[in-house]
Amino acid sequence: MSREAMQDDESKAGDEIADAADAPGAGMLPRAFALVRELASLQTSGARVTQLAKSVGLTQGTTHRILRALIAEGVVEQDERSKLYRLGVDFFALAAQAGNPGGIRGLCRPSLLRLCASLGETIFLLAKSGFDAVCLDLCEGPFPIRSFTNDVGGRIALGVGQGSLAILAFLPEAEREEIIRFNVPRIRGHGVLDEVYLRTEIERVRQLGYAARNSGVLEGMAGVAVPILDRTGVAVAALSVGTLASRLGDDRLPMVVELLKRQAESIGPLTNPFDVALKRRPAHGLAAAPGA
Repeated sequence: MSREAMQDDESKAGDEIADAADAPGAGMLPRAFALVRELASLQTSGARVTQLAKSVGLTQGTTHRILRALIAEGVVEQDERSKLYRLGVDFFALAAQAGNPGGIRGLCRPSLLRLCASLGETIFLLAKSGFDAVCLDLCEGPFPIRSFTNDVGGRIALGVGQGSLAILAFLPEAEREEIIRFNVPRIRGHGVLDEVYLRTEIERVRQLGYAARNSGVLEGMAGVAVPILDRTGVAVAALSVGTLASRLGDDRLPMVVELLKRQAESIGPLTNPFDVALKRRPAHGLAAAPGA
């Protein structure tokens, strides 16, 4: 018997042993999830059976059988030309229903109440929607203030106001550039003088980790905001304080920023990236963008 034939027999024998181990209750579910996790890390490029088997420590035969079962359930798909495996559309549809059932608004509501009580200020929750930031929720403080979004449901171009600036500054670079190009003509007259000014402000926010006060567009008003970052460090929303300029001096600002950051950091890892309130791509908001 040739060496190649002996190796084939050994491989088949190994797969037969794996088949016995793959009986119901023998750990198939953990193996399937190991493959799903590995595919998630390779979603952009896709992966071959040999690559997946080596990565998760399974035989090629076992890996192939699990993949076929996942394909039957719509969780995995295989490209007909390249033969590469990727997570399927049905997987992302299921993921969209997972996470916090109340969405970002429900997830952040306790933090808004906590911050409002601790600071005695109005607290806003803003989320990205296309080229804009939308006020998803607010908790009113003891005295009236003015803001760019005015109330729940109000929207403002990204780059105007502390909350939207905090979001814009922590978006992926390519997406941020796309938004800047589109929004610069829209935000003149809101205290943003030109593109150079906007980029300078963005860089400052990225260095500080927060956006503070404003340029005097809303007379007598001031604010500070921090981004809510998902697991990848991308901004999906922002927590913002709106108050009187006299209440946000240099002596009080660090304390306010610290409390905002503490809440934002507790929320970020819990956000669901498939939450419909967290529209990621600018094109989603193009039709509804005011002043576009």
